[in-house]
Amino acid sequence: MPKAYNANIIKVLRLTREMMLLADLGDSIRPDRSCGVLFGTLRDSAYKLRDLAQHEKSLHQDQGVWDVQED
Repeated sequence: MPKAYNANIIKVLRLTREMMLLADLGDSIRPDRSCGVLFGTLRDSAYKLRDLAQHEKSLHQDQGVWDVQED
């Protein structure tokens, strides 16, 4: 079982995937442009969070504390 700090990084990466999927879905069925702003902001936030989480994952790997078995 991974350490809690690594498990949380994995959770953030999964959450950002969900955010991106929701942004795509919302954007595809939005009734007006203001919804586009909402889903665009969600997508931008997801990318920024994903980049931060991937950076932290890399740091943990470099430090030798990454204990997550990935598929």
